[in-house]
Formats: sequence, C-alpha cells, structure tokens
Amino acid sequence: MAKPVVAENERRRRRPTKSGEVLSERLIVDTALRMLREHGNAGLTVRRLGTALGADPSTLYRYFRGIDDLTLAIGDVLVGRALEGWRARGDWRADLRELGVRVHGAYLAHPQAAVLTASRVTGRAHEIAADEAVLGVLRTAGFPDADAVRIYHAFIDQSLAFAALDAASLALPEAARRADERVWRATYARLPADTHPHIAATAPLLVARMNDSAYPAALDMLLDSAAWQLRSLRGTSGS
Repeated sequence: MAKPVVAENERRRRRPTKSGEVLSERLIVDTALRMLREHGNAGLTVRRLGTALGADPSTLYRYFRGIDDLTLAIGDVLVGRALEGWRARGDWRADLRELGVRVHGAYLAHPQAAVLTASRVTGRAHEIAADEAVLGVLRTAGFPDADAVRIYHAFIDQSLAFAALDAASLALPEAARRADERVWRATYARLPADTHPHIAATAPLLVARMNDSAYPAALDMLLDSAAWQLRSLRGTSGS
C-alpha cells in the first residue's frame, strides 16, 4: 500500500541535507532531472536520489508516493517551463504556434525526462494551466466547443508525440545517433534512379531535411487546417 504524502506545511525538512540545502519538491525534481540527464532512466531510483540529495531515501516519501509520482511531477515541471513568459496576445495562430514550439523545446532540453514523461497525464497545476490556455485561445478565436476540443487534442498530442520521438533520438548514445544521421547520406542518397526513382529524385532534399525535426512543419500544417476551418465557419455564418 502506498504511503500517504505529508501535507506541504508539515513535510518541510527543518535541517539542511548533507549538501547544505533544505529539501523541497523543487530540489528533488531538479536533482532527478540532473540524474536522468547523466545516467538515463534506469539511473533514477529512490536510493540513488537520496544519495544525490544527501538525505535518507525514505525522506522522499514525505514528498512523493514513489518514483511514478515523482515522474508526474517532472512532467509537470517541463510543461511549466514551456509556459514561462508565454501569454496569449490575441493572434490565435501565432499564440498556439509559439506555445507548441515552447512545449517541444522544453521537453527536448531534457531528452531522458521527455521519453519518460511525454506520454503521461499528470493532472497537475502546469498541465492544467496549459490545457486551459489552449482551449481559451481556440474558443476566443471563435471555434465551437467541439472543434476547439478536437484541435486542442490534436495540438497537445502532436506536440508531445514529436517531443517523445525527437527526445528518443537525442537520448541515444552519441555514436548511435550519428550513425543514424549518416544513413540518409550514405544509403538513401546513393540509391539508383532505375530501382528507386522517387527517392533518387528527392535525395538532396531528404539528406537536407530528414535529420531535423518535422515538428515545425507538422505544427504549421495543423494550424493551417484549423485556420481554413475557422474561415469556413465564418463564411457559413456570414460574419
């Protein structure tokens, strides 16, 4: 049975850890992000985290129910970092594009954490704030609720799916990632036109593009489709 998490005002560690810092949720999450970056997902355990913090591992259960609960907190922090400095300015397409790029970038700044958290639903404050913001932008722009939810769903899933895909590549060992990148030039660019005419015809473009993320292009396609729909709605209503 999971241990109950102690209320915030009751769980503060009054004495500094061995590293001289006072334990807090934010310190634990920041330390976990560093451990993920340095050791990968397998390196994040309660025991190792306690050692890194200079605290007894059992102390962590005063803040989180376990590693899974900590994982959700990490995901929410990444969303919070994407929201920092962002605000809707009234141009729905530009607002959503900026937010999408921010979400994607915040996850890619921590590839190992992104692989671990991009598929999770945290139900925490930053995630809720992001969802409210996206729905607010769409509804304010004039999308009916059903369409706003459909576009919101596609927008969020697309952002996180590309974050997970691109982060998985960045999280590979350097040698493996470089080897994957060389395949486009070493293999695809050399396929003969008589057997692979379409690849051969587009090979220079494939070599130039395929090692970069397709997220910006996919995001623009999604927003272009939504803009077309909104114009259609306005035309139908006569506005």
